[in-house]
Amino acid sequence: MLATTAVAAYEYYVMVRKAHKEYIKARDFVEDIVLSFNRELRRESEKFDSMIAKVEECNTTAESSHRKTENLEKKIIPFVDQINTLNQSYETITQAVTSAQTQATQNQTSLISSIFELETKLTNIEVNQQTLKTKISSFDEQIQNLAHSSHATQQRTEVILPPIPIKRDKALAALTLTEISVLEMLSKEGAKTAPEIKERVQLSREHTARLMKNLYEEGYLEREAGKIPFRYSIKKEMEALLQKVENPTTD
Repeated sequence: MLATTAVAAYEYYVMVRKAHKEYIKARDFVEDIVLSFNRELRRESEKFDSMIAKVEECNTTAESSHRKTENLEKKIIPFVDQINTLNQSYETITQAVTSAQTQATQNQTSLISSIFELETKLTNIEVNQQTLKTKISSFDEQIQNLAHSSHATQQRTEVILPPIPIKRDKALAALTLTEISVLEMLSKEGAKTAPEIKERVQLSREHTARLMKNLYEEGYLEREAGKIPFRYSIKKEMEALLQKVENPTTD
């Protein structure tokens, strides 16, 4: 009878030890997930560990330890609920971020396509401007040749023009209507400042200044740099070209 009691007591002890080990594993797992337990929870856990240690020495404390375990589980449940809520919030945020990234990628693709189209247009504009410069240079040479020819042959009263008149839309193809109107204004009315031109073309001050600077840099205008604001005047070669384009004559 004593041996049976001893064996039963040993088996019970083994079961208690296994339960203790399983509890330690469960406790470590819970501690890894719930890192934000407050000091009170840690104190309760320490008391619980102390109670488990006392179980090995005295079975009379088992009931008290069991009650404390139940209290601990009740305290863990709110944290588990909070973790579930946080997981749901995390999933919602992840979906929102993924959707935003997809939209951003689509916008970036659209922007890159627009930039590519703009670069293509700018390249075409540069090609047209270069073609116009070449034509203007050719016109300048023709005007100079005509001037030399008129001095060398003063007795001639007629100037032989090209058999096909130069068309305005081809000679000034790279210029906008506003730029052409500014050139015509300067040709007819003489030199003007950017503010004076601004009032006539109904553009902003910055737009007008940029327009005049571009015409000057492209070689259509001359600029008096003695004082500000600059006064712009049309080059004589360009003025002669405008007059010839606007008033073509035939033999």
